[in-house]
Amino acid sequence: MSVVDHNAIDFSPRISEADVADYIALLKPRVMSLVVFTALVGLVMAPGHFHPVLAFTSILCIAVGAGASGALNMWYESDIDALMSRTANRPIPRGRITRPEALAFGMTLAFFAVMTLGILVNWFAGALLAFTIFFYVVIYTIALKRWTAQNIVIGGAAGALPPVVAWTAATGSLSVEPILLFLIIFFWTPPHFWALALFRSDDYARAGVPMLPVVAGADATRLQILLYTIALVAIAFAPWPLGYFDAIYGVTSLVLGSVMLALAIEVYRRRERSQALRATRKLFAFSIFYLFALFATLLVEVVVRALAPSIW
Repeated sequence: MSVVDHNAIDFSPRISEADVADYIALLKPRVMSLVVFTALVGLVMAPGHFHPVLAFTSILCIAVGAGASGALNMWYESDIDALMSRTANRPIPRGRITRPEALAFGMTLAFFAVMTLGILVNWFAGALLAFTIFFYVVIYTIALKRWTAQNIVIGGAAGALPPVVAWTAATGSLSVEPILLFLIIFFWTPPHFWALALFRSDDYARAGVPMLPVVAGADATRLQILLYTIALVAIAFAPWPLGYFDAIYGVTSLVLGSVMLALAIEVYRRRERSQALRATRKLFAFSIFYLFALFATLLVEVVVRALAPSIW
């Protein structure tokens, strides 16, 4: 008679506790929404006619690629996510989704997004989307985030590429306009995320992530926020006098940039804890509106130009 207790050995496969909401959370939907919007602006601004089905396919592939990046980011960072109050409720730290499940989900989405964009639209756009995912996951998440305080500066390139991908999907080539969109998002990223890092510095310190406030201190971070905001405002305004974007954008950029700069100056000046916290929260919140409003203005310009070309 066998001495093995077969009842003590469980050969049944693990049944995932995840539901649809958990997998949606893996996609980082708030980040994805910003990616989709900036990509849409890049697509609409592109010259020439682009078939609506191919346009929809392009935006969908860019959105899925962004979601894949988010899932792979959560797969790799699940250990530090569990230590930070801002991320502790994500699906992997909560035990709703395992790391292998997140990895498989992210890799599958990335593969189909890149291949679909390449096959149905063009391979230049597909390759650029693949590079964007690689840059975010490998260069930023794995290589930079835990090793340098400049993580968000260099890694910000990944978040700035979606409108460039969309432009190449529509035209098959690059031009000055998508590079300008890239530069705006690239220089927007440090003041936006460093404002968040200032009032979440305890989280990052506990997780051992060398964000700038943890490594260099709050005062140095405030100075960097101010310097990058000055650069952002100048770069965002420059396309109007250079003749690439129109007057509606130029005036809007000037107004929004003035508010953004004023808030960055407040962050630099306010050092007392309660006032400093209030100033950084205001800058963080407005920075989201700033980027959305700036790109929405470009969208409005394209629509108005199409409906009333005689104005231009």
